[in-house]
Amino acid sequence: MSMPFGYASPEQIMRDKADYARKGIARGRSVVTLQYVDGILFVAPNPSRALHKISEIYDRIGFAAVGRYNEFEELRLGGIRYADINGYTYDRSDVTGRGLANLYASNLGRIFTESIKSLEVEVVVAEVGDTKEGDAIYRLTFDGSVFDEHGFAAMGGQAEAVAGRLKERYRESMSLADALEVALTALTEPGGERPPVGQLEVAVLDRNREHRKFLRLTGARLERLLAQTSKSPAAPAAPPTTPPTTPPAAPPQGSGDTPPPTGPEGDVDDGSSPL
Repeated sequence: MSMPFGYASPEQIMRDKADYARKGIARGRSVVTLQYVDGILFVAPNPSRALHKISEIYDRIGFAAVGRYNEFEELRLGGIRYADINGYTYDRSDVTGRGLANLYASNLGRIFTESIKSLEVEVVVAEVGDTKEGDAIYRLTFDGSVFDEHGFAAMGGQAEAVAGRLKERYRESMSLADALEVALTALTEPGGERPPVGQLEVAVLDRNREHRKFLRLTGARLERLLAQTSKSPAAPAAPPTTPPTTPPAAPPQGSGDTPPPTGPEGDVDDGSSPL
């Protein structure tokens, strides 16, 4: 039996939709999410002051996304409605990042399977706990796949390269200033210029805040934080590698009571940077 004209196998259709979504997501700018000592940090280059990539969903839950704004904004609003209804019907503690991630995964997977066009979005749902062990970062892709990330996550743009730079520099229990420095370094191409403060969208989930943990960092507060990142001490200069050309003078003859010359007191500086 001959195949009808224009037939495409289900596998080919899924591959085409996945390729379409990946290309759309890669055209945007990357977003970075990472843990620091007091919570979770979100950083995104974003020249728009009205269209946010980073938002609050509920008391302890934040949302970040890349791709088509109208598509991930609809997901964000749906998540807020879900959180409000469940928090009001049951208890505020019943609204969790895991539950929200499962909701998004179900919706994204259904749209990817049933619709002609998949959503061109990638989403992070992050929840801050009372301790760093209670923090959670979930990354969701356009097809509904969920990844439980540990420490950091990167999505959109050149996500693999950004994630590689994050992996090289990330360490646990960083201060907020250090975490911001790591995020900006990861988002900046080698040899490139960092985006100006007016084109940065930065927010945190701070476990030390009362009730609502989400805080957007803007204006003078962000500028002070960026100034702290530039004040990190420089690595000590390496000592000279060539020996002195003139040898030290020999002690005078006959001075048996004179002790031999010694080195300077204290530890020797070998030029290595402190960890």
